[in-house]
Amino acid sequence: MAEKLTPEMVMESVLANNRRYKAEPLLSKTGTGSLSPASTEERANEEKLSLDITRKLTTDSGNAGTQSTKNP
Repeated sequence: MAEKLTPEMVMESVLANNRRYKAEPLLSKTGTGSLSPASTEERANEEKLSLDITRKLTTDSGNAGTQSTKNP
């Protein structure tokens, strides 16, 4: 399934959490930061997004390995 994950799917998730990210003062030197806690509503939205992506990937992969036409 990971091979079918698109950059758009990842970006949607990143943008949903971007507001919570807090860069540390030394970000340019350390490259670290922290993620503030999510509210109940934010967690529900994250779970919905994750389920939507999983459903899309499993639906798309449901046809993998099957023939598109029947053999006579």
